[in-house]
Amino acid sequence: MAGDRVQIYTDGACSGNPGPGGWAAVLIYRDHVRELSGFEVKTTNQRMELRAAVEALAALKRPCQVDLYSDSAYLVNAFRLGWIERWQQNGWRTARKEPVENQDLWGKLLHLTSRHRVRWLKVPGHAQVRWNERCDELARAAARKAAGAKAGAQGQGVLGGD
Repeated sequence: MAGDRVQIYTDGACSGNPGPGGWAAVLIYRDHVRELSGFEVKTTNQRMELRAAVEALAALKRPCQVDLYSDSAYLVNAFRLGWIERWQQNGWRTARKEPVENQDLWGKLLHLTSRHRVRWLKVPGHAQVRWNERCDELARAAARKAAGAKAGAQGQGVLGGD
């Protein structure tokens, strides 16, 4: 799979755990930048981290080579350290024989990564990495919107452009 090379930065935020949360992604292709964000009224930080990656990869119109940057060790390590393969082999159970949380989002990520060649890269949180900091701002803003929304509501926005 050749495909275009795209950089993606993702982040999730949650006020309380569970509580109102937001997710965000910045997609960079050549000199084009696209910002995505959304929220859920009652969610967890882990779900928002995964949702950001799902939404970003789903936004790609054709198969791409992706460098996906996240400050979530949970997300990055699931792919880089092979956790996700072990979970599947164990019937979606952890090493402690407990059900893997967020199976719906992991399933979506598996589907999306079968289409794209993704390199998962851990970026330190709050370390002045430009696009990671931007994702953090967008995710926190989305979480604030979630806090003001009605129970059960979800929201999504596409910001920026080329």
